Amino acid sequence: MSLCIIGAGTAGLCCARRAVELNQTPTVFELSNQVGGTWVYDKNTGTVDGIDVHSSMYANLRTNLPKEIMGYPDFEIGAKKESYISSEDICAFLNLYADHFQLRKHIKFNSYVIRVLKKREKWQVLVKNLLTNNMEFYYFDKILIANGHYHTPNYIQITNANLFRGQYLHSHDYRNNDLFHGKTVLVIGGGPSALDLSNIISKAAKQVVLSHHLNGISSSIFFKNVVTKPDVKEFTENGAYFMDGSYTEFDIVFFCTGYKYSFPFLSVTSGIYVEDNCVQMLYKQCINIRNPTMAFIGLPFYVCAAQMMDLQARFVLSYFFGTNKLLSSTEMTADTLQNMQKLWERGYKKRQAHMLGIDQMQYFNELAETAKIGNIKPVMAKLHCESSNCFNENLIYFRDDIFKIIDSETFIKLN
Repeated sequence: MSLCIIGAGTAGLCCARRAVELNQTPTVFELSNQVGGTWVYDKNTGTVDGIDVHSSMYANLRTNLPKEIMGYPDFEIGAKKESYISSEDICAFLNLYADHFQLRKHIKFNSYVIRVLKKREKWQVLVKNLLTNNMEFYYFDKILIANGHYHTPNYIQITNANLFRGQYLHSHDYRNNDLFHGKTVLVIGGGPSALDLSNIISKAAKQVVLSHHLNGISSSIFFKNVVTKPDVKEFTENGAYFMDGSYTEFDIVFFCTGYKYSFPFLSVTSGIYVEDNCVQMLYKQCINIRNPTMAFIGLPFYVCAAQMMDLQARFVLSYFFGTNKLLSSTEMTADTLQNMQKLWERGYKKRQAHMLGIDQMQYFNELAETAKIGNIKPVMAKLHCESSNCFNENLIYFRDDIFKIIDSETFIKLN
């Protein structure tokens, strides 16, 4: 049985490691010339040689989650004193992981996956070698999509946005504060990046206006030159009116409005479609129900990502190469629709279908119990929840916190 893995970031690496563990020889296609995926800093933005820049990493980034929950279940991030570490530290960790499990020999770097097409019982993968410009067809029995989901910017529609004469920027293309010096900036978004970047760019900007519709966000978590406003009602040539009737002028609109799930290489015959940022139809948010020899690793967000990706990889591979037998497509569809219905009843929108947060342990339990595989330690989800609370309550200083995991259920804060 042959296995293709697309991507050599956090998700793709653990997929390769777990496949090798099952005596498989995976082929990993990686767009860049190194492992690390979105954690690799690239000073370029936009497109380079006709290919969109993948990474959204900016200079001097420190993680917004503690390193104690960012490692893999059986391969932790090294014993640095700080809990919140740099993107370079994460890259170094991923390189260490790749070397420890001798994964590089399975990776084809500088490989641009152009198309994935179902051909009879095989997956035909068309790949361009970016060093030679040669194109080659490969054929696989199974395929894992691990290309990440922080690379295709999502923009929200706002009335008269075309009228504004200033600059527009998405957080995907943010690298440093140079653009913001002495400027008045409108930040649009209510996620972790919007809150965090508002403070970061305020160190250079004259003023930052953060527009969001979150409840219970205290102004005390921002620096003094950050003010909050409700959603934008409409733009003008020089500024915007907000839903509370107020008006502000600014120089730059900075969209921190998240990312779209994007799989530009997938043909329509793959059986996958994305509707309002909900990837369908997937069994347990992993396995392609229409073509169950394809699976996706890493879609859920607000999670202990590496921990979950490793669990998902083991879950999927237990069906691909292990003794587990999949349910019928009818049964998998029924299970998926039932889970989605529970979300709609709780008031979730389709674009929140892959959002876990406080529900992540329930999802982990489901994967582990269904496939009869080892689960993630509950302490991971507990610490994730605690660090998220610290972020929301103490945005300016939360990175000073230092945590230590005591056992599978318990963590402590050292300072």
